[in-house]
Amino acid sequence: MFERFDIEGPVLVKPRRFGDERGYFMETYRRNVWSEAGIDVEFVQHNHSFSAQKGVVRGLHFQTAPHPQAKLVRCTRGALLDVAVDIREGSPTFSRHVAVELSPENGWQLYVPAGFAHGFCTLTPDTELQYLCSDYYAPACDAGIAFDDPDLAIAWPVTREQAVLSDKDTALPRLRDFIAQTAAMPGNERGDRV
Repeated sequence: MFERFDIEGPVLVKPRRFGDERGYFMETYRRNVWSEAGIDVEFVQHNHSFSAQKGVVRGLHFQTAPHPQAKLVRCTRGALLDVAVDIREGSPTFSRHVAVELSPENGWQLYVPAGFAHGFCTLTPDTELQYLCSDYYAPACDAGIAFDDPDLAIAWPVTREQAVLSDKDTALPRLRDFIAQTAAMPGNERGDRV
């Protein structure tokens, strides 16, 4: 049910489905089972994202301290490539990422811990993503990095020219520029940003 990556933190969750001719049932989250698996997180907010077009890219987003968020992401309609990037300064896997395809057909979920930037690209029109968050949305802590930062080497299915981006996401900085900008801000000692 829980599959780890070579990057410590993210987890691919493959819930069991119980089905018959009527359809299926599955548990998408159960606190005690997750805690026993080493993921002791309390989720406090549920978000739902709809993208009408194929090639919509949202991200890479995260919240900085004091309100970093862990997320549990699943696709409930369509299909998407979901990505989590390690932005924990000092981590041995800093700037590395995991990427998985999520869809209602596979039923998989990606657990994205705090300290990771998250983003996705829709692979079909009319794609819906739902995710739980471990902290509330805090506008003052809202941040992001460019999805196509060449230092991250993410194999997205679209180029910047093909991607359907918001104005906000179009203007996001590279990871190294984000770190340089925030390092210069008062009170941001190393490791305190995410």
